[in-house]
Amino acid sequence: MIKTRFTALLYGWIIIFGIMLTASFILSILLRFTAFGAPALSWATLSISVAALFIGGLASGLKGKEKGWILGFLTGAGFILFILLYQYLGYQAGMSLQQLVHHAGFLLASMLGGVLGVNLSSGDSSQ
Repeated sequence: MIKTRFTALLYGWIIIFGIMLTASFILSILLRFTAFGAPALSWATLSISVAALFIGGLASGLKGKEKGWILGFLTGAGFILFILLYQYLGYQAGMSLQQLVHHAGFLLASMLGGVLGVNLSSGDSSQ
């Protein structure tokens, strides 16, 4: 049971980081070779981040097949913890109120994805 949940969390985290790395690469190319500006960049990164956490939570829910809101919460919380540790240890910076609001949205998106993933996997008759 615990091994299944950890495997589901690992799938979610890998998918989130994969999406984030791919999106970072694409956005850096857009910034370099087009007129893509800073105002559009902030909205694009926020949208991509929310979508990545939703998809990561969805993957965790699909893999875990039960307690989707917990899997989604843990998937989102693990990602947020990684980001906060990177920010604090790498840049000696705390969290602002705006970041707190963004992270709360990330957590909600991940939980929603986990719930949806479990509900989508419950229709599977392959058990």
